Amino acid sequence: MPKTTFTREEIQSFAQLSPFELKDKFIRIAQAAQADKPGQKEKSQTQMLNAGRGNPNWVATGPREAFYALGYFALSESRRVWTADNLGGMPELTGSGARFDAFVRRHPDLPGIEMLRDCVEYAVRRFGFDKDAFVHELTDSAIGDNYPVPDRILTHIEQIVRGYVHDEMFDGRPPADNLSLFATEGGTAAMCYIFDSLMKNGILRKGDRIALMVPVFTPYIEIPELDTYEFDVVHVNASLFAETGVREWRYPEEEVAKLADPSVKLVCLVNPSNPPSLALSRRVADQITSIVAEQNPNLLLVTDDVYGTFVEGFRSLAADLPRNTLLVYSYSKHYGCTGHRLGVIGLHDDNVVDELIANLPQAEKDRLDRRYGTLSLEPGKIRFIDRLVADSRQVALNHTAGLSLPQQVQMALFSLFDMLEEGQAYKRRIREIVGRRLDLLLEGARMKIADDAKRAGYYIELDLLAEAERVHGKDFADFLDKNYEPVDPLFRLAEQTSVVLLNGGGFDGPEWSVRVSLANLDDLDYLKIGHHLRAIFDDYADEWKASRA
Repeated sequence: MPKTTFTREEIQSFAQLSPFELKDKFIRIAQAAQADKPGQKEKSQTQMLNAGRGNPNWVATGPREAFYALGYFALSESRRVWTADNLGGMPELTGSGARFDAFVRRHPDLPGIEMLRDCVEYAVRRFGFDKDAFVHELTDSAIGDNYPVPDRILTHIEQIVRGYVHDEMFDGRPPADNLSLFATEGGTAAMCYIFDSLMKNGILRKGDRIALMVPVFTPYIEIPELDTYEFDVVHVNASLFAETGVREWRYPEEEVAKLADPSVKLVCLVNPSNPPSLALSRRVADQITSIVAEQNPNLLLVTDDVYGTFVEGFRSLAADLPRNTLLVYSYSKHYGCTGHRLGVIGLHDDNVVDELIANLPQAEKDRLDRRYGTLSLEPGKIRFIDRLVADSRQVALNHTAGLSLPQQVQMALFSLFDMLEEGQAYKRRIREIVGRRLDLLLEGARMKIADDAKRAGYYIELDLLAEAERVHGKDFADFLDKNYEPVDPLFRLAEQTSVVLLNGGGFDGPEWSVRVSLANLDDLDYLKIGHHLRAIFDDYADEWKASRA
């Protein structure tokens, strides 16, 4: 294959972009390669394979069907109160449980009705709900005829989502303290709200020192650089190698030890990681726990655990360090529902953030009393989890805050589905999907990765420079580094094969690494991507050998 038509200077300029913006450039290059060219009679038959984004190509159908079945029951409840052409009334609470049971009996063939019944019965049994109150909350919320009350998350739905977090994020072994939840518009909104409220409440200040466990999802890198924050960022690098040319993507003890510095006020991590897609090891979790206990007791952790369900026995740092950790979780990847925007922030009731606020200087507490004074006669007693809600709506619009109620209902049904055997079977199936795709990618690429029982496999990060040293030695790796930009392979892939990948350097990983999403293409596409990646890699080897002739 020929070299890319882009000059080294052009590649250098594009490499300054965020990897997600650079992805759009690669897509345009790949599309151009498929377009009609002068003199060509037929369009290129090369299919563009975009493995640059993590949106999965699977969806959880059962809990969605249950949601639609609930919609029919909710409409029947509305029409029961007031029927005038297309006009209905607000569903009534009294007797709603019995009416739901009767509706289920009358409509045995309605798609999703059995799943809905099983979810409701399980929730009543596990959480001890009053059936009328629970069914009414679901019904009224599916209709969406009220503001969210409570605004942070609905009462029954919070208990359900908490149960889901306990099961899937805490490995069924939750801390004794209560976990309070704030339902948000996906994990991205959760990130924005957390950074904003920590600043608004004086816990973080412009220029403060924070740490990032890298590689990491790019927004965690880019947000601290904004002029709003300008944080002093310490990198905790996953720099361990299993052998020459094979990265472990694990954190050495000396890197984690950076968190012991009391000037580090916050550490952010994605667990399992993005892009390496590995759950934190027990060794590192224990080291961080020890650091908090002995050296940096006020260290705050933001752990983004969206991929936790892809690892058997996953346990979040929020379970090990409940006082210090803000948990972020999104339903988007597991359930194929990125468009629903379903996420939560979790914070245990006994937490360091509230303690730090209580210990602020009086002038700061007076400022915050003025900020939240319209919400309570005792604003100093407003918990941080509730300040997050108020801040999400500029405080003044707190009375209209909260995730839309139909979204909260779908979140609850996803959670309850997971608690049923059908949901556990679904979880095993999607784990098998990403595992199979990873095997096919590696078969095509003929590249070696470290064995790791904690691998989620939602993404894979491949270090091409390390692979160069493994296959052909350090001279070849040095040749690549000297003569080409680290993103050159991605330009070649897009231009010559219409394959779109992301640059690992944009995630603060090794500059010559590439990220492949294993979630969004058909299985055999990953074999093709692997073959294309190996062909590009072999082209570099041929160029190196020619340079030595």
